[in-house]
Amino acid sequence: MRSASLAAILVISAGVADSSAGLATPSPLTLSQIPAPSTIQPLPPPPGAAYQEDAYTLGAGDQIRIDIFRIERYGGESTVLVDGTLNLPVVGSVLVQGMTLEQAAEAVAQKYSRILRQPRVTISLIQPRPVKVGIAGEIQQPGLYTLDRQGQLPSLAQVLEAAGGIRQSADLRQVQVRRPQASGAETVITVDLWQFLQTGDQRYDLTLRDGDSVFVPAAAVVNREEASQLAAASFAADETLPINIAVVGEVFRPGPHTVTGSTRTAQEAGVAGGVNQLGTSPTVTRAIQVAGGITPTADIRQIQIRRKTRTGTEQSFSVDLWQLLQGDLSQDAILQEGDTIVVPTATAIDPSEAPQIAAASFSPDSIKVNVVGEVVRPGVVEVPPNTPFNQALLAAGGANNRANTNAVQLIRLNPDGSVSRQEIDVDFTSGINSDTNPALRNNDVIVVGRSGIASLSDILSTAADPLTRFFTLFSVPLNFFRLF
Repeated sequence: MRSASLAAILVISAGVADSSAGLATPSPLTLSQIPAPSTIQPLPPPPGAAYQEDAYTLGAGDQIRIDIFRIERYGGESTVLVDGTLNLPVVGSVLVQGMTLEQAAEAVAQKYSRILRQPRVTISLIQPRPVKVGIAGEIQQPGLYTLDRQGQLPSLAQVLEAAGGIRQSADLRQVQVRRPQASGAETVITVDLWQFLQTGDQRYDLTLRDGDSVFVPAAAVVNREEASQLAAASFAADETLPINIAVVGEVFRPGPHTVTGSTRTAQEAGVAGGVNQLGTSPTVTRAIQVAGGITPTADIRQIQIRRKTRTGTEQSFSVDLWQLLQGDLSQDAILQEGDTIVVPTATAIDPSEAPQIAAASFSPDSIKVNVVGEVVRPGVVEVPPNTPFNQALLAAGGANNRANTNAVQLIRLNPDGSVSRQEIDVDFTSGINSDTNPALRNNDVIVVGRSGIASLSDILSTAADPLTRFFTLFSVPLNFFRLF
């Protein structure tokens, strides 16, 4: 074996006999780990490998041609039967199951040697049988797959693609291929498909055989930096398909949702985001958009993603959407079927960050605030999230000349079902603060009361109203008589 500069591709465990039990048990044969080459060079055969990559073994369904030198009548095309045998003229049944073409030719020659002197037999493969491969683990659609060869054996990447693609929870560095041997033992081959993605070197993409079993394990730690490369692989899951996830915590519509990569921002708080024509992989921000957007009390720095693997274990990792707003795209993690997103409640909110968070794509475009009382245009106004109190008043046209701006009430329905009431002394020169200009939330109610003079005027008007109506009624007959 060449020293030095070649990277190991496979870790192979070949079956060896256990003399005490009489059974075959796996015994690991680990290849040396060698630094990757600076220039691409042919890899030598793996030392101590228990199989030859180019050695095809026969099985039921293979169509072959048998040629016996100078004896054409015994040759011709034949098919390997279900029991792994060939039914040949004169000599009858010959077992070739699990044999290479050379081994099968030798077995046929031995059979014909009973009636022929030193027969020279050549066997060629005309039509290989379909490849049946079992796939399990972090794959979209585990199960048994039958693949047509189309002139060549399928590769591991092709089989993963046929099974719907890998999940985001997969560990491509430890993909296991279990290959049965004719002796009844089993060879376990560990393939590093990540190197295939990094280099494009097809020697890292193992060629599969009929009867192989593929297991894609779950990664011990989720690497957000590698997620986009996994999603872009030819054997990744289809990004256009919807996935079912759950979003809980500080969003306007917590619960289960269906997400695609084409989701766009919610127009209003509590309203699910729509769909654009173009899409990419479903991500955390798109899931939050479907859930109506974050609430003003969300802690976007500690969002948790909980992910179940096929084996029942859980992967958990955090994303910081504040860092996403600063340009770190890896924080917008790609999701997979069954993920749960937990948006926690912030213990403290920095008012200086509120405008940037409100303008983010994972915030709703607007919230609704009901402004009633002594304003120019009372009613429901739509304002951006985290809009300050003063801005909502101005959106309603501002206070009229009857308003008392020294004691405006802010009424809020809290998440626990209670109602809070706060009196605010309006100060249009004040920035956002909890006392004089708080940030508003969806469905807040602002009540602008009357000033003292307006209240006195209304009282006098109410008291004078009966007298006014009396004199109005009394004046009707007098007006009638004036007509004559």
